[in-house]
Amino acid sequence: MDILLEVLLVIFSIGLIAVVLLQEGKSAGLSGAISGGAEHLFGKSKARGMELVLERVTVGLAAGFFILAIVVAVVVG
Repeated sequence: MDILLEVLLVIFSIGLIAVVLLQEGKSAGLSGAISGGAEHLFGKSKARGMELVLERVTVGLAAGFFILAIVVAVVVG
């Protein structure tokens, strides 16, 4: 059981790294980071198509990674 959870954690981490690297950079300077963060926080995202899919997959993989990391820490530790 421990090995299965650790293998799943590695798969989630590799998947998360790959999905983050596939996304476009959104470098718009400091003002873009502040206003862009606020728009993203309040759901005014203008993402379409593949960008939206990658964003949702990133959120899913990140949530799964954190849950698995906590479970592995509790079970193995």
